[in-house]
Amino acid sequence: MSVSLKESRLAAESDEEKNESEKRGRTIVRTSLIGIFANVLLAGFKAVVGAASGSVAIVMDAVNNLSDAASSIITIVGTKLAGRPADKKHPFGYGRMEYLSAMVISLIVLYAGITSLQESVKKIIHPQTPEYTAVTLVIVAVAVLVKIVLGRFVKATGKRVNSDSLVNSGQDAIMDSVISASTLAAAAIYLTTNVSLEAWLGAAISAVIIKSGIDMLRETLSEILGEEASADLARKIKADVCSFPEVRGAYDLVLNNYGPDVYNGSIHVEVCDTLNADEIDSLTRAITAKVYQKEGVLLTAISVYSYNTKDLEVTQMRDKLVSILKENPNVLQVHGFYVEKEKKAMRFDMVVSFNEKDRGKLYQDMLRKAREAFPDYHVTAAMDTDFSEE
Repeated sequence: MSVSLKESRLAAESDEEKNESEKRGRTIVRTSLIGIFANVLLAGFKAVVGAASGSVAIVMDAVNNLSDAASSIITIVGTKLAGRPADKKHPFGYGRMEYLSAMVISLIVLYAGITSLQESVKKIIHPQTPEYTAVTLVIVAVAVLVKIVLGRFVKATGKRVNSDSLVNSGQDAIMDSVISASTLAAAAIYLTTNVSLEAWLGAAISAVIIKSGIDMLRETLSEILGEEASADLARKIKADVCSFPEVRGAYDLVLNNYGPDVYNGSIHVEVCDTLNADEIDSLTRAITAKVYQKEGVLLTAISVYSYNTKDLEVTQMRDKLVSILKENPNVLQVHGFYVEKEKKAMRFDMVVSFNEKDRGKLYQDMLRKAREAFPDYHVTAAMDTDFSEE
């Protein structure tokens, strides 16, 4: 494209979209502050109650609340950093800071779980008899209700604004409510049978926290590595592109994620071989504007395939080639087909599925079949990938 990426972004981005981004950031910060307040309050109560009763499970639960509060602080910092505008050093912006903050949160949760497991093991080796009171049990019961309400609120808000950090924090809070409820169950068992399960329950809580941290870390690393864009978004973009009468097909969509809901991408379009450079330039600009306006995705590159429009025999050749190659179910698509009869040259792209164990071998086998079917032509093909394959 003749306009720079930075100029394209500034030209396409409206004040309304900027306001939506700022509104999203304020929502995340406000929700995180509520989480901090609630978790610090709960941690203080549980720490006092746990120390007074000698309950290691309640003390460990208080530590978990503090880690939740720390997670909310990191969410706020990450959101603020992610909202910084693009600059020369980072022309795609700072949106991925949200993924890094989510990774830090998962490490904090993991550390809290390991630390609490160590303390629980010590209590198993050197047991202490807990002392429960009515006040102790009431406070723990209230904590269960608070965590359920807080968890549902934070998780729902995270889904609404597409914040992994909030979703993880909300899910963690819901899990905490189950853990606190199990603490009550242990207290009931002790009061009725005089059997203390505190240390063992503390170990079980620690194991759950560790698993949660590992799962969160795995998911965050997957996002940082780069995951496949949603099939629904890919379908919408291709439909937008194909809505132009000059476009016969849209292929090879590549979407690069630079933060939640922040995508840049590229695509190939197939147009007839009679369009001139001016018409193609106008078409690609119109496609870029429409996709950004409707889907919020900036197409930084649109490449063009041409197809023969003046020769019926070429159309028959294409149909023959497609029928041969698509006999194998892992050949998903054949596009970019063009024949130069004067030069006896044929070219096309072949999309090979990730389900194929040896994609390179399948490509070579299919290319050989194509050359056998058209021995009079010099056949060349590119092995392609559908990055939004369902």
